[in-house]
Amino acid sequence: MHPTFATRTAAAVPIWFVTASTLEAQLEKLPPVVARQVNFAGFKAKPGQHMLSFDEQGAPLAVLFGLDQPGRKADAFLPGRLSTLLPPGTYAFANAPHDTGLAALAWLLGSYRFTRYKPDASAQALLCAPDGIDVAALEREAAASCLARDLVNTPANDMTPAALAQAARDMAAAHGARINIIVGDDLLAQNLPLIHAVGRAAHQPPRLVDMSWGRADAPRVTLVGKGVCFDTGGLNIKPDAGMLLMKKDMGGAAAALAAASLIMAQGCDVRLRLLLPIVENAISGPAFRPGDIYPSRKGLSVEIGNTDAEGRLILADALALADEEAPELLLDFATLTGAARVALGPDLPPFYTHDEALAADIAEIGSAIQDPVWRLPLWHAYDRLLDGKISDLNNVTSGGFAGSITAALFLNRFVEKCQAYAHFDIYGWTPVARPGRPEGGECQAARLTAALVVQRFGQNGAKSLS
Repeated sequence: MHPTFATRTAAAVPIWFVTASTLEAQLEKLPPVVARQVNFAGFKAKPGQHMLSFDEQGAPLAVLFGLDQPGRKADAFLPGRLSTLLPPGTYAFANAPHDTGLAALAWLLGSYRFTRYKPDASAQALLCAPDGIDVAALEREAAASCLARDLVNTPANDMTPAALAQAARDMAAAHGARINIIVGDDLLAQNLPLIHAVGRAAHQPPRLVDMSWGRADAPRVTLVGKGVCFDTGGLNIKPDAGMLLMKKDMGGAAAALAAASLIMAQGCDVRLRLLLPIVENAISGPAFRPGDIYPSRKGLSVEIGNTDAEGRLILADALALADEEAPELLLDFATLTGAARVALGPDLPPFYTHDEALAADIAEIGSAIQDPVWRLPLWHAYDRLLDGKISDLNNVTSGGFAGSITAALFLNRFVEKCQAYAHFDIYGWTPVARPGRPEGGECQAARLTAALVVQRFGQNGAKSLS
């Protein structure tokens, strides 16, 4: 079950948001016992600090929670810490934090638990829906994010290519979308040779999910998500430490599914297309090799410099397919490079685009809704580093510099007709729990994408394809 708000009740324990400068004034409005307990405990309303006050009978009386001082760059998700700090019970915001909607969403997201293999029926702290928020919208956002987390957290023995494709089937059925899945050697018959080459060595064959929804004549929005259900590195095999989290290498597909679910649930007036190239990068007799050269859907020949740079190969075919119908907006999501983590860490995915207006919208929306990203350049001078000696291009460069940028430049070779394109190099994982973001699989750039589509194309006008 995904987290939802509790029904408002008079018995809910009030949560008072305070800062170091407002604490004294707030205590004057509360029962004297609260002030006595605050002084005894030494509560100073530091950002993220909380205190639970009790009445003379030992019943919870109030919660105080410290926020950032006005004028500082406030973390709107900070109140999400309370979902795991407070004992089981029902709580309600007694006054407004910096952003009530984002604080409430952070509570829901922070309440997430992955219980597929280790059930947890213990009670949790529940939040009554605050006044003035769009309850349905926030619960949709939480559900979409938690769906992506479930997919990423599921290990590769269960999150197989077939299982990930089935998740897309289930979503299509829920929203009345059309879906077509191309499997195995049919990929070759339909000119998707790079997807086939990467996935052909696995026990389950590679596949491409192609889902469509919305008015046929509406603006075209296409999402592409990297679905590598497990990445051994192929014949350029990863060390054991490098494989520990490779169940998350389908995090791009999970993010694309989450974004698609929000776009459809919000009724955005677009013709949505979702493309998920799904493979396992395994090792067996048919595995693709360093030095092999393959054609791509676009017609460019690609030499394999490293089999562990497989994500850009499957995305290349999917992006070329998407680009053929010249969508108004084309976005891809991929757990693509370790270089992106070196540059920006796990919490801040880089994005790439040549479109200045699109870049400005993405940055502004991501900051506003706590789905942060940071623009890095498609540096033209590095593009030549991908040129092949006996092929049109290589899937890696010969040096180790600017790995995230050169990966984005590789993908950019397969996009030319769409009106606006951006690539997100996400991590899909939270290594250390933070407010609203438990340790484990994470959904990045999906809420941002849905908000971007609403801003650009509107909502409440779309119906499923008949």
